[in-house]
Amino acid sequence: MRLLAITLAALLLLLQYPLWLGKGGLLRVWEMERQIEAQRETNARMQARNASLDAEVRDLKQGMEAIEERARSELGMIRRDEIFFQVLEHAPDRAETPPGKQ
Repeated sequence: MRLLAITLAALLLLLQYPLWLGKGGLLRVWEMERQIEAQRETNARMQARNASLDAEVRDLKQGMEAIEERARSELGMIRRDEIFFQVLEHAPDRAETPPGKQ
């Protein structure tokens, strides 16, 4: 009877070995879960960084348009190979006398 108990205990230990220390064992699963969590944190940081860079690129693209519009309207600048027409309103001649002062 004692030999049977020892044999069963040995078999139980042999069956437990792959569960704990084998290729798909619990220790390996715990290690993989730890690595997955670390990778998720890295991915979250990278997504935040990418979002920041994307916002910066969009701002620079739109910012250039805003700068160009301001340069055109306030400074009268034009692009290369662009023709600028300035329309002046008719100014009264100085030689003419204003109406009512004749």
